[in-house]
Amino acid sequence: MFLNTIESILNDNWPILVIFVITLVIVRFFYLRTHREKISFYREFLMIISICYIFLLFQLLTKVEMNSNSGFNIIPFQEIFRYEVGSRLFIFNVFGNIMAFVLFGLIVSSYIKPKTVVPPIIISLLVSVTVEFVQLNIGRSFDVDDIILNVVGGLIGFLLYIGLSAIKDHLPRIFQRDGIYNLICFIIILVIIFYILNVTGVINL
Repeated sequence: MFLNTIESILNDNWPILVIFVITLVIVRFFYLRTHREKISFYREFLMIISICYIFLLFQLLTKVEMNSNSGFNIIPFQEIFRYEVGSRLFIFNVFGNIMAFVLFGLIVSSYIKPKTVVPPIIISLLVSVTVEFVQLNIGRSFDVDDIILNVVGGLIGFLLYIGLSAIKDHLPRIFQRDGIYNLICFIIILVIIFYILNVTGVINL
């Protein structure tokens, strides 16, 4: 179900995403060259991936489907407990809402480097509330449970950031060099390219 959703979003948005990424790369390249800043391949890659993820996330959250229902739920956990635990609807609506904001929380935490969990929670809360109000005005529903689940995802993302930071600080020096991260990012780029080409039908794997 998640892969089908990802493929649907990519199929709908790959033209604008390609233009957006190329424009971002070009502008960023000339910015670094103009200001004579050192280019860190893996840092630039992570920045672009983060921006693309947030772009696709908001495309997903504002997508209006034919069977979308407009509604307004302000009773906490009402919708969460409506789904049978382990069912497809539970996984998609509960687990999916959490996972969608785990990476968001990780990206936000990596950018602002907070000392406490408060900033990521507030950011996740405000962004989620904004999304829900927008959804309410485009034919979808406002659901406080989605906000709760998104904030939980943002919290997990912050904890993941803390954990990854601690692991990185205790790695041997050889694994803290830019060359290692650059190689990993290069492999990820190849995987992403082949995946997108496969999803968009350019190649068949």
